[in-house]
Amino acid sequence: MGRLVATAWVLWAFSAASALAAELVVYRRDGCPFCVRFEREVAPVYAKTREGGRAPLRRVDLPAGGISGAGLAEPVIATPTFVLVDRGREIGRITGYLNDDMFWGLLGQLLAGMDKPQDETKP
Repeated sequence: MGRLVATAWVLWAFSAASALAAELVVYRRDGCPFCVRFEREVAPVYAKTREGGRAPLRRVDLPAGGISGAGLAEPVIATPTFVLVDRGREIGRITGYLNDDMFWGLLGQLLAGMDKPQDETKP
């Protein structure tokens, strides 16, 4: 039952997110040491950055067994996982967190990819 409620909540969250231009959804769990490190090193300044202005941060507790569907390209099973969402659709993701330099570099690549036309590879 808990997984059904979590899936319904994610479906609602992604449909509500479609009104936003973009957001960065971080899937986290209590007790995750890498989540704690992200919260200490990046989260306090994230909203003040250009990246945070383009894709505000939203935290979601990842249920046991992970989550799939609702605009995700593939299931989320690990924490932290950062999913860049634009108009309710996953643009890309960062799985894991090692340090702030790596996070900002990977996020910059995801945001740059968001600027490219979606059908750029189609003939």
